[in-house]
Formats: sequence, structure tokens, C-alpha cells
Amino acid sequence: MIKKEILGRWTAEKSEELYGIKNWGAGYYDISSSGEVTINPFGKKSDVKISLMDIISGIRQRGFEMPVLLRFENLLDAQISHLNESFKKAMKEWNYQGEYRGVYPIKVNQQQQVIEEVVKYGERYHHGLEVGSKAELIGALSIMRDKEACLICNGYKDEEFIDLGLYAVKMGFKCFFVVEIPGELELIIQRSEILKVKPLIGMRIKLSSKAGGHWTESGGDRSIFGLNTAQLIDAVDVLKKNNMLDCLKLLHYHLGSQIPNIRDIRSAVVEGSRIYAGLVKEGAQMGYLDLGGGLAVDYDGSNTNFSNSRNYTIDEYCVDVIEIVQATMNEENIPHPTIITESGRATVAYYSVLVFNVLDVAKFETSKIPEIPPDDSHDLIKSLYYILNTMNLKNIQECYNDALYYRDEVRELFKHGKLTLRERSFAETVFWNIISVIAQEKKRMKQSPPDLSDIESAIADIYYCNFSVFQSVPDHWAINQLFPVMPVHRLTEMPTRNAVIADITCDCDGKIDSFIDLHDVKHVLPLHELGEEDYYLGIFLVGAYQETLGDLHNLFGDTNVASIRIYPNGEYDFVREIEGDTVADVLSYVEFNPKQMLLDFREMAEQAIREGRITANERREIMKAYDIGLRGYTYFEK
Repeated sequence: MIKKEILGRWTAEKSEELYGIKNWGAGYYDISSSGEVTINPFGKKSDVKISLMDIISGIRQRGFEMPVLLRFENLLDAQISHLNESFKKAMKEWNYQGEYRGVYPIKVNQQQQVIEEVVKYGERYHHGLEVGSKAELIGALSIMRDKEACLICNGYKDEEFIDLGLYAVKMGFKCFFVVEIPGELELIIQRSEILKVKPLIGMRIKLSSKAGGHWTESGGDRSIFGLNTAQLIDAVDVLKKNNMLDCLKLLHYHLGSQIPNIRDIRSAVVEGSRIYAGLVKEGAQMGYLDLGGGLAVDYDGSNTNFSNSRNYTIDEYCVDVIEIVQATMNEENIPHPTIITESGRATVAYYSVLVFNVLDVAKFETSKIPEIPPDDSHDLIKSLYYILNTMNLKNIQECYNDALYYRDEVRELFKHGKLTLRERSFAETVFWNIISVIAQEKKRMKQSPPDLSDIESAIADIYYCNFSVFQSVPDHWAINQLFPVMPVHRLTEMPTRNAVIADITCDCDGKIDSFIDLHDVKHVLPLHELGEEDYYLGIFLVGAYQETLGDLHNLFGDTNVASIRIYPNGEYDFVREIEGDTVADVLSYVEFNPKQMLLDFREMAEQAIREGRITANERREIMKAYDIGLRGYTYFEK
């Protein structure tokens, strides 16, 4: 046990360092002197800091259950402003004569509320939208109002998709068709002639440049979408043949998402700028250069080219883009184009936080064993005791290997009936005592052996939490994406337990056992002992992709959502509350009919009365419970 006087020396500053909140929080998240995570919507210059625990209290008072996804409108506003103002500053510094038009890719988070807020806060910058399907285009056209903003149409396009885009052009929108595959161009030409609308056409090019990170296959010669240079020239010739070369306005490429290394970004901009200049020389009017997505989020705060980080700032990104494009255009004596970026992740990641409560914990605690083994102990048990009593820093690796060997031998003998269940149990208790000692001794080593690097995870507690990995952070499960995870309160107390996090699905993959670290990846998270009060954790920077990719594993549906607007005087409003899915909702998604289910279950209950199994009064209580269950939240309810 840790002594109280040691616990008393723990401070909020130590928690800041432990969880790295100042590194990944981008100035938006901090810890108060009372040990609670705060939201700082107006940056370091403002004293306005809102406690997450105050917000959680307000949510509970309003009758909302955990888990809850919190969306902070101010942070979305701030990120849109940061990106646009950074480009404006870079353009002024380099005397760039073109403009910047950001677009938000709807696929990053397709929730209507999110898109509405992007359009709302981006309006003063003419910040537009990017769509990749007919459904996304239909959604975008219901929300967009700004005729100066760009509407970029990527993805595979059928006749209906193209007709809708052409009607949008006719209505005054800057709606660009980006040709992804050669066959699309002929269809665009045909439909534009029939509808008598002059299209705005872009070409997506496959760059030879590739980027590192999770999505490296988005770029390069073997990327799925885009034209190679031969196909690009063929497309130019088709437009010339149809007297429509003046419709070619935009060049687009996509290097990938979450590009951690600025060198990859620079290389792509150089190549893209040269291809743009080449199209101008071919006689195309052009005017727009779309650099696609890729602007990364520093999830772990390390400011490196690690896949979950980035080795550049938004300001550096903007300066590098402007510098390269301007230098290329000046060299070719070509007017500076309007630059478009499709930065979705960096726009929405920061403004969402998933908050949930811990339901229970399975602690790793070694059972006490006698100082010496009983006389009738098996020789393997005596060997394990010998390891335990002779271990030191010099032989720790050897002891670890020997312990694993003897443990496995015990299990084999048990399988063949040579050891009793009680003997196996005792042997494994001794084994875990050895592992626990090794984990403690490892802390004294300047450099531990590779085999022992993750030994803490073998003896970590399991904190069972009220959420679903598959629904709320599917990228952690699918591609091992790291997100900042930490307690949102009690941060002036020393966390005394090392833990992994398990969700409430019945799947062994429903866990988080990789956590951010400045120098590597941690496999345990320091947490506090559970007390009588609820213990709350937060997963941060989950605004990009997680809601859209979430699935119904074990039929856990969408969580409750609260959207919050904070004002300069420190007050805040719950501007929108969206109730999460009920059990009936998620069952209907997988083709159950809740009304028919209720009727069928009522008939089964009535049959139970006829068979004498239950009374009519019991049937009433059973039906009431079934009906309440259908209307209830899919997550744990108190």
C-alpha cells in the first residue's frame, strides 16, 4: 500500500505530465488545481475554463445516462478558424495572389448536427463540403447555402449523381465533378449536353509520391482511384475534342489520411503543382488545386513522425504548401490557383469527447503462499519456489524464462492427469508471485530485457467500463489507432493501479490495451482505486470517423450526445441533446419488428398462464419488464 503522506504529494501538474494532456490537448484541454479536466475554448489568453465534471453533473441532473458523447461547438469553431487564418497568414507573408477554400469531407463524420455546425462556423471563410457518394451529395445540398464555398464531388458517380451536381451548378453552386476513373468523363459530358449545363470538372491524379502512416495505400501508382498521367492526357484530349477544355478547372490528389511526416506532404505538393502547371500549358483554364486530406492530428502529443502524431504544426503545413505552390507557379509564369484542402480529421477530432463510468474492476492481486513449499509438493512446484527465492537483477531474464517453462510443464502434467487441480492452482499462484516480483524489480533496471518490456500488462487490473469499443472507438479495434484516455477527475490523487480497459460487450476484442506515450506505446493506463462515488474516464479526440464507423456489435447502439456552447463570460448551454438508441431502435436496424416482438412475447406469456407456470398478475409484471427493456438504453443503466 502507498502511504498517505506519499499520496499527499501528488499534484495536478504530475497528472498533466503522466497523461500528457498539455501535449495532445492543443490548448483546449487542461487540468484544474482541484484535479478535474477542463475545457479551455478560447485558448491560453482566456481565463474561461469549464470543468468536465460540472458538465457531467448537469447531464446526470437532466436524466441522461452514461456513456455520453460530448461535442464542444467552440472547439470546432476554433479549428476551422485556425486552419483558415493560418492559410491567410501564410498567403499574406508570401504575397500569394490566390485564395484558400477549405472543404470538410462528410465521410469523416456524417452526423447532421456535425455537418450543420461545420457549415455554420465555416461560413465566414466560405468553407465548403466534400462528398463521395450520391447520398452525401443529397445531404450536402440540403445544408449548404454559401455560393462562394466549394462543393467537391469525389467517388464513383452514376447518372443521378451527375444530374444532381449539374442542377447544383445551375442553381449557382461551385460544384466540381472530380473524375476518378476514365469512364466518368464521357457520362459527365453526355449529361451536361442533355441538361444544357456547363460542368465544373476536376481531375484526380495518381501521384508517384506516397506517405507513411496507416493509410499509405491512398497514394502512389497503385491507389484505387485517380488517373495516371497517360489517362490524364487522354481526358484532356477528350475535352478538347468536345470543345469543353474550358470546363477543366481543378486538379485533385489524395495522399492519404493522418500523414505524420511533413516531408511526404511537401513531396506531394511539388509533384501536384507541376502537374497543375502542365495542364495549364495544355490549354486548360484551371484555377483550383485540391491537395486532398492528410493534415494530421497529434494524438499522442509527441510531435514526431510516429503514425499517431505529426512532426509539424498547422502553421508550418500552410507555409510549406504556399511556398511550394507559389514557387512553381512563378517559375512557370502561371497565376496562383485557389488552394483547396480536404482537412476533416484536423477539423473535427478535437471537439468530441466520450465520457463513461467504470462499472467494476478485476484486480490483479497475488495470493499469499508459505515461505517454503509443503514437503509433499511436486518437484515443479519446488523449482518455482527456488526461482522465487534466488531471483536478483542479474538473473531476472533467466528466472523469467525458467518460470514460464515450469508453468507450462505443470499445465501439461495436469492435462495428462499427473497433477491434481489443487496442485495446478498452487503452482500457478507461485508463478504469478514470481511475475509480480519481476515487474517490481524491473523498475530498478536502467534498461530492461525486451521480453520484459510489457510485463506490466500481464499483471494489470481490468477496469470494466460502460461503453462499446466497436461503437464509439472502432479505429482502436480495427487499426490500433491510439486515442488519449484518462480519468476526468481525482487528478490531485496518485493513481495507484495499472489497468487495461474492457467494454461491456462479450467480445475479447472489446478492450483498450494500447495507450499514448511520448516515447512509445504503453500497454497499461494508471488509474485510481474505485471508491463509493462513480469514477469517470474520457476518451478524447474522437470526433473524426469514430461515430461514422461505429457498428452494432452486441447491439450496442449510438450513445447519448450532448452539444455544448461555451460563452466568453464562462457560462455555457446544452444547445442540443440527442438521446442514444433504444433497444427497440437497434433491433429494428437488424430487421426485427419491435411491435410484433411485443405481440409474440405476450402470446408466449399467455401460453405460460394456460400451462399454469405463471399467474395473470405475473404476466402483467413480465410484460411490463419486457416493454421497459425495449424502450431502454442499450448501455448499462442504474
